[in-house]
Amino acid sequence: MPEAHEPTIKELFDLTGRAALVTGGTGWLGTSFSRALAEAGATVIISSRDPSRAQKTASTLPSPGGAEHFGVELDHMDEESLKGGFLKAEALTGKIDILVNNGLEAVGKDLTNISMDEFARHQRNNAAYFVLARLVRDSAVRNQSPASVINIGSMYGQVASYPDAYEGICAASPVAYHSLKGGTIHMTRHLAVYWAKDHVRVNCLSPGPFPNTSKVPDGLCERLDTKLPMQRMGLPYELKGALLLLASDAGSYITGQNITVDGGWTAW
Repeated sequence: MPEAHEPTIKELFDLTGRAALVTGGTGWLGTSFSRALAEAGATVIISSRDPSRAQKTASTLPSPGGAEHFGVELDHMDEESLKGGFLKAEALTGKIDILVNNGLEAVGKDLTNISMDEFARHQRNNAAYFVLARLVRDSAVRNQSPASVINIGSMYGQVASYPDAYEGICAASPVAYHSLKGGTIHMTRHLAVYWAKDHVRVNCLSPGPFPNTSKVPDGLCERLDTKLPMQRMGLPYELKGALLLLASDAGSYITGQNITVDGGWTAW
């Protein structure tokens, strides 16, 4: 039997001809995710509750191979909007090869004052990730084409936060967020083992501290730096490499995994 062709690194990371849907692609990390996929040659569809904002962001993406990028309206807290946004994205490109489940409706309250309804609503984000992932899987099966689902988790889905990091500065890291992201990571494993036979890979990318410094309370970043081996906050572009590994053929034998990019936070 002849040896299989060994792809080059350039070939492995090339996303030319593939279509990627990035939910929440206009946000702090979502814009870097969208740029990474576009820079690798993919057609990128950015979703947002504000379709004009999604289209505006899409229009700024690079297109090294001539791919066209799009914006679609999608509210991932509403099931009909989820399905409608996905179908529009699929109609624009013919198929969805890559899904980045990044959108998030956040609840900023901590464990002292969050209500039961607020806590439960925050977990609805995971239901949205699942519905979109299943739509991608079903489409991949119909088209007999492989796909990659990348759920965005968090270091806070794996470890508790340090109470002293927030004390005296702001509320504690939200308990509903920790619960959500722990569920995201485990849901990733569950979907991966069921969908591997369908040639659909499901992985999780878990950022550590990547705050939008213009929105962070004074003193918090400096306090968090003391908890990090690298003693600094992450920059959004530092997630692009891990994202492309999971999205491309470079990660063709990776499924059910959680890659944590956190400056060493969870290594302590």
